[in-house]
Amino acid sequence: MQASLPSNPAPPPSAHLLVVDDDPEVILLIVRYLSAQGFRVTSAADGSQMREAIAREAVDLVLLDLGLPGEDGLALTRYLRERWRGPVIIVTGRGEPVDRVVGLELGADDYVTKPFDLRELLARIRSVLRRVAERAPATTSDGGSFAFAGFRLDPRSRELRDPRGASVDLTTGEYALLKLLVEHPNRVLSRDDLMSWMHGRDAGPYDRAIDVQIGRLRRKIEADPAEPALIKSVRGAGYLFAAKVTRE
Repeated sequence: MQASLPSNPAPPPSAHLLVVDDDPEVILLIVRYLSAQGFRVTSAADGSQMREAIAREAVDLVLLDLGLPGEDGLALTRYLRERWRGPVIIVTGRGEPVDRVVGLELGADDYVTKPFDLRELLARIRSVLRRVAERAPATTSDGGSFAFAGFRLDPRSRELRDPRGASVDLTTGEYALLKLLVEHPNRVLSRDDLMSWMHGRDAGPYDRAIDVQIGRLRRKIEADPAEPALIKSVRGAGYLFAAKVTRE
């Protein structure tokens, strides 16, 4: 029997999206569609305009093209992960698996390849925003933080602290994945389960988003990521969080 997954809260009704793309037709298409769906949408044509936009006002999510003039989108993804804590969805014409994997390794929360269906883009945006909007009144009413292997994950502050008390930086996707794992310790969660929760869809045959994020998490919480003791792979089944988890 597969583990029961938590329900998803609704995303903010009028989230502010920033579309970073140098193609005016693509920007117009995305802005018109997402505005009609109730979002507030701002656009930027390059990295400089992107920085100005996120410095000027609050942005809830960035849709980032990789093939930008001047600065490569992967470099901008790295910049956003280091200087800005909001979610990033890469939207690009680069369809090679290596670009997808590198983007996710750098901390992007999802990846959409051009040409894309606008309804799929909308679904991905809503899925990421649901994860960001998730707070935990229901989750924390019967306890506070999750404690495991000396770490402490606090859903109220969305903060992970290591055994020394130092804060561990997590992307939006990493936090959501770790929270799901600690809520279901010692149960095998299939990739389909994890993909459904993380992205609201089934994993495609070349979709390595979960595997990439598992790898990132292992590097942050495992003593030896090459020989993981906390997040174990179960061949042909998925992943199992093997640590003892308590609520504090």
